[in-house]
Amino acid sequence: MNLERRIRLIAGSFILISLALAYWISWQFLWFTAFVGANLVQSSFTRWCLMEDILRKLGWDGKNSP
Repeated sequence: MNLERRIRLIAGSFILISLALAYWISWQFLWFTAFVGANLVQSSFTRWCLMEDILRKLGWDGKNSP
């Protein structure tokens, strides 16, 4: 799995998890949903993504996987 697909998977998972937490625990988890969405918009303009940097430092950038 390449780096872009990993980032999309993580972002989508964060959004779904925070929506579930907002429904069952507290509406304030929607702030996390907004944060993820804002980061996605920001990265489309600046071409910089914090999650990309984190995954590269962890060695999960997909270079060694098929």
